[in-house]
Amino acid sequence: MSDSSVTTMLPVKDMDRARAFYEGCLGLKPGGLRPDGKFVYAVGGSTLSLFPKPEGTKADHTAISFQVDDIAASIANLKRAGVVFEDYDYPELKTVDHVCVLGSEKAAWFKDTEGNYLCIHEEIAEG
Repeated sequence: MSDSSVTTMLPVKDMDRARAFYEGCLGLKPGGLRPDGKFVYAVGGSTLSLFPKPEGTKADHTAISFQVDDIAASIANLKRAGVVFEDYDYPELKTVDHVCVLGSEKAAWFKDTEGNYLCIHEEIAEG
């Protein structure tokens, strides 16, 4: 399995609305509609597949995380595209300017139009 490609499956209530978000806000390039109703995107060496699910997601955890080189710049770009970031103030998870430091990485979360929790993360250089 370690040499297998990975497909992340995300449920969506409204495919047109979800596609507008993933293509317009996140800048993903459309890969195409499959005969089974799934819409796919190539992301790095992986695949993101949106599938229709009338009741949407029930997950309250991060469904997918995108690694970025500069989290502050990525947040600024995504905010300009209309993405709204989550902020947390818990003893074990606190964000400052939408960013939480988690050991060896920085992370920031947002929801897509369908209620899926997404994340961007930047590895912190050791030094």
